[in-house]
Amino acid sequence: MKKEYIEITNDLMFPEGPIAMPDGSIILVEIARGTLTQVHKNGSKDIIAELGGGPNGAAIGPDGCVYVCNNGGFEWHNIDGLLIPGGQGDNYSGGRIEKVDLKTGSIETIYTECDGNPLKGPNDIVFDKSGGFWFTDLGKSYGRQKDQGALFYATPDGKFIKEAVFPIESANGVGLSPNEDIVYVADTTPGRLWGYPITEPGTISGPKSFGVHSGMHFVHGSSELALFDSLAVDSEGWINVATIFKGGITRIAPDKSGYEFFETDDLLTTNICFGGDDLKTAYITLSSTGRLVKTEWNTSGLKLNF
Repeated sequence: MKKEYIEITNDLMFPEGPIAMPDGSIILVEIARGTLTQVHKNGSKDIIAELGGGPNGAAIGPDGCVYVCNNGGFEWHNIDGLLIPGGQGDNYSGGRIEKVDLKTGSIETIYTECDGNPLKGPNDIVFDKSGGFWFTDLGKSYGRQKDQGALFYATPDGKFIKEAVFPIESANGVGLSPNEDIVYVADTTPGRLWGYPITEPGTISGPKSFGVHSGMHFVHGSSELALFDSLAVDSEGWINVATIFKGGITRIAPDKSGYEFFETDDLLTTNICFGGDDLKTAYITLSSTGRLVKTEWNTSGLKLNF
């Protein structure tokens, strides 16, 4: 199904990590520009912070600051007028979690490693009701080598970080079920959505890796060329996953009973968030063409904690 949408702006440098703000603006990252950017309702833009590297996922924390997963930087290719990310850039500056104060624009790096292992390519982030956050690390590819991904949990004070699942081939989008009893992870390369039962903040039950018996966490997979990117959960508990190459949003039932697909016109449709008074406006990043668009959604998005 192809949805009609309205273009808000069209000259962003690989937008990702959209956050719908109360004033109707959208805060997002521009990965290729290295910035945290605010897009106003009329399409005008303000740079909030120059982060460098590769700012990726973003979320508002309990203190009102924006927490950013910074992947450290990609190499970039311009193919037929489309901006396409590649492997680790020559100017790779290391993976990290950053905190941006929206009032001052100040930037603080709060995590660069976990248990002595450096973060390689932090990608997406979601806060739970206790004020901690889950985040994914996609890993990094360089030459013929590739670092594997993982799922982490951390607190915004910079004092606690733990690895919850390792390895994940290419951990990308992350989100929480309405009751916060499942953490969902989109695994990009195989086009899989996994769901881990949560026993307490930062702790999951069952296998902690994708080895034997990992099927208990399987939610959805595609037999098409459909790579899963970032995601947002809606008020009915369905998981809305930005789907690249196929180009659109895959809406997946949490009970594995089925899915719907909404087509866009950008092969690198990378993220979705919900806004508006009733949370029925979906904001979608069409990244290879540098656009932010909006469309009316049939189901309200799940209200975020902060």
